[in-house]
Amino acid sequence: MLKKLSKKITAGITAAALGVSLTISAPPAPAEANVLTDILITGVSATMSYNQMNKQFKALNDTEEGRDALYRQFQEKTGVNNDPTLNARLDRIMENLTRAVGEIDESIYDKPYKYYVSSDESLNAFCSLGHVMVVNTGAFNYLSTDDEIAAIVGHEMGHGQKDHVIKGNKKRLNKLVAAQLGAAAAGGGTIASIVASVTANNSIAHGDRKHETEADNLGWEYMLNTDYNIGATAAVMQRLAELYGEKNNSNILNPSDHPDTGKRRDNYANKLYEYSGKHAFAKDGVVTINDQTFTTVAATNSMSSAERAYFVLGNLAKAYHNGKNSSDATVYNGTVYLGDIAIMTPAAGDEDAYTLAERLNSIK
Repeated sequence: MLKKLSKKITAGITAAALGVSLTISAPPAPAEANVLTDILITGVSATMSYNQMNKQFKALNDTEEGRDALYRQFQEKTGVNNDPTLNARLDRIMENLTRAVGEIDESIYDKPYKYYVSSDESLNAFCSLGHVMVVNTGAFNYLSTDDEIAAIVGHEMGHGQKDHVIKGNKKRLNKLVAAQLGAAAAGGGTIASIVASVTANNSIAHGDRKHETEADNLGWEYMLNTDYNIGATAAVMQRLAELYGEKNNSNILNPSDHPDTGKRRDNYANKLYEYSGKHAFAKDGVVTINDQTFTTVAATNSMSSAERAYFVLGNLAKAYHNGKNSSDATVYNGTVYLGDIAIMTPAAGDEDAYTLAERLNSIK
């Protein structure tokens, strides 16, 4: 059966048509290549049923043969970066996040993710049907920490665990089937083609902001079950906002697919505030504790002040959540600690560690 499907679907659907991505950095596709207009599969008659369509999706999403076929197709389309350092980093991230997801959703072990580093230089990662995870080389180039890579991969795992990709595709294709069948019944002709694709930088799984918000919230829960800095969730959104703007706009493909980047960042910042017991917050590079300024974080060569401040906030949130504020802030090897949790290592332009520790003790 799958061999027939490969002829009808796998060989015809572009890889990106089956994926959900965190952010897109390509320019908008031309109107003639928009969703449901670039028809790749022809000769399907009006008698093709919804059940048949669902079986095709199930074969690609749930069988090892179908998942392998998609995995190979993605690799052929995007190219593969075999750099051992990047692949080792992604291996560790996937291992850590798989354990984290498994604490919430054990079904991840029934369908482990197939993943690789693509050759694409844009800042992007996406999850396709069949739990195929693709992380672009550009994500490693633009993001300086594994914490931020983990934050975007955790978001994509949220899509994967909730089958957002297949739900999004079915929703779009169901509408197309209904429209085409209606046209045929009214004398408008038979269905010449039924499964549509978009350009290589687009995805018909997109279009539902509820899915994006759910994936953001699931990614947060997954990060809580790791040793990664949970402030990376807000920090990576700050990075995206600096690169592409706080509001999705015409410079980003499919602007309606995701909530505004600034709102997503602020959602995570509020989660960090709540996690800290409403003690710690950060905005525009200023970190506050109990409504008093702790410090204004300096920018570095790899991070803006605002992005770096969210990492400090992540450490403070964890310290307060774990009750470490009952301990005195101390300095060890140039790093400020609250209990046994490192809060901040001053960089050029920051106040010195002893000044920060003294202030932390006075306002915590």
